Amino acid sequence: MTTYDDRASLSDLTATVERVRRSVEEVIEGKPEVVRLSLTVLLAEGHLLIEDVPGVGKTMLAKALARSIDCSVRRIQFTPDLLPSDITGVSIWDPQRREFEFKPGAIFAQIVIGDEINRASPKTQSALLESLEERQVTIDGQSYELPSPFMVVATQNPVEMEGTYPLPEAQRDRFMARVSVGYPSIEAELRMLDVHGAVSPLEDLEPVAHAHDIVKLIEAVREVHVSEAVRRYAVELVSATRTHPDLRLGASPRATLHLLRAAKASAALAGREYALPDDVQELAVAVLAHRLLPTTESQMSGRTAEQVVLEILRHTVVPSTAQRERAFGGLGRAVPAYPQQPPRGL
Repeated sequence: MTTYDDRASLSDLTATVERVRRSVEEVIEGKPEVVRLSLTVLLAEGHLLIEDVPGVGKTMLAKALARSIDCSVRRIQFTPDLLPSDITGVSIWDPQRREFEFKPGAIFAQIVIGDEINRASPKTQSALLESLEERQVTIDGQSYELPSPFMVVATQNPVEMEGTYPLPEAQRDRFMARVSVGYPSIEAELRMLDVHGAVSPLEDLEPVAHAHDIVKLIEAVREVHVSEAVRRYAVELVSATRTHPDLRLGASPRATLHLLRAAKASAALAGREYALPDDVQELAVAVLAHRLLPTTESQMSGRTAEQVVLEILRHTVVPSTAQRERAFGGLGRAVPAYPQQPPRGL
């Protein structure tokens, strides 16, 4: 297993992430924070939900990430008539061999792009639940393991309601993070006209990393140290969502686990072998907000789940200096300086 004691390997892996990032940013103009979050979710062994209005590059982002890595890729266009077996696969009777043969569905790929996931029926959506959480598919009592690495990048349009089925809470909770691409700046949109005007940049995009490289990266992320103080800080943030008066459904323990995994991946992307409260703070909105259900009163007043998470961040105490010294003193390195104030925008 690759660890952070192997400095040469860490340097190689950091270079791999940088190559993937640059490759994706050749297609997605002016959205470095969105690209970074996508890579964070990939290295944290999570799944990404891209939610935004039409035409801002949701599917383009998913395709660019998939094409930048030399691995198996499948695209699923979710429609109302899509069947669960189209996703998971089906057992077909083979008359020559006189036995059932399993035909894998579209979910059997290392990166799965689910376009307009909220257009499928609830029955079809539920076919993803096992694969998202357990990374396997069960057909006729037989379980089939999914390849590694495995990531589902799903897109949906939150504005259009006609012909769509809202994702149930159980499925939203299985996505590690939700991201909105947003409209580009004027300068980025002008560059997009130059680059995308004649031909799609996806056509010239070549893989810059192999699936084996991503597996090594994931193994390195698992070795990132998370102190007791940082773990407690993450638990306090998630616990606060369960008692907040503006929420009728808070975040689950799975959300706490996803938040810590994402924080470890963020630390690795920054070249650190330990996670800081900064990592937790930066990812809290992306990891927690889509799992929360505001009360009717807060919805009527225009209060969003994102605003509630930002409020919780402002009122949750960051680990003290004494906690930092206990957490990092045994690692034989300087104690990092935690922020005295919440990050910008909080």
